[in-house]
Amino acid sequence: MENPERIGSVEELENLLSRPTEGLIEMMKRIDGDVMILGIAGKMGVTMGRQALNAIRAAGVSKKVIGVSRFSKQEEREKLESWGIETITCDLLDRESVEKLPQVKNIVFLAGRKFGTGGSEAQTWAMNILAPSYVGAHFRDSRIVAFSTGCVYPLVGIATCGCTEEVIPEPVGEYSQSCLGRERIFQYCSQKYGTKVLLFRLNYAIDLRYGVLHDIARSVWEERPVDNTVGYFNVIWQGDANSNALRALELCDSPAAVLNVTGPEIASVEQTALQFGHLFGKS
Repeated sequence: MENPERIGSVEELENLLSRPTEGLIEMMKRIDGDVMILGIAGKMGVTMGRQALNAIRAAGVSKKVIGVSRFSKQEEREKLESWGIETITCDLLDRESVEKLPQVKNIVFLAGRKFGTGGSEAQTWAMNILAPSYVGAHFRDSRIVAFSTGCVYPLVGIATCGCTEEVIPEPVGEYSQSCLGRERIFQYCSQKYGTKVLLFRLNYAIDLRYGVLHDIARSVWEERPVDNTVGYFNVIWQGDANSNALRALELCDSPAAVLNVTGPEIASVEQTALQFGHLFGKS
């Protein structure tokens, strides 16, 4: 199915991001058990949950999709429930709350502190280390796709086309170090309990509302300088990232498997800005 030339509303965008691929539909026919998404209220989780549900319905099988979050925004919870996704309120830093979650065969772990750790480093380490330890212990009999980041890799030159799964992690900065810590905790749980885990190393998932392309485009549109401190970047469409993460449930293994979805494609910040300038009629 081809993508539309234009997207005219948030509803159209979310419908597109939630459209399942044939590969995901077929996987839902094969895989056993329900699906639980931890941290579903974040940028990727809402459309991932809906995409999973759409794939289940298209597959004609009986499975539930359960979304877990603190749900600080009630409207996100109501949206999920209106689609047919069950929701549970839980603070993943509260061990007792995690231990009350129902046992589900397929877990996608999206929770974690993202960029911007300055001044809140302790909270970042707690969210990226303690929460995985509680989740890994509680869901020891599940498959777990644990979101990680390409930031665990060392910085490399643009001629290399990025890193592969064989490259030894060498994170730069506290945020990236805590993300490697998250990986190590899930690896430990996989070794200790025999849990089937996959570490899903992702760079920048984008849609039309946020992400690297959005940030460059907005700067050009508003005639502000574009930051070219890091001259090249790598992105993936959020709908593809959602599908790849859900399909990775079949790749979970013990010891934990690693899947690098950052891709070899590299885009130039300068060339991207110039292209937006051409499209917008801006210098």
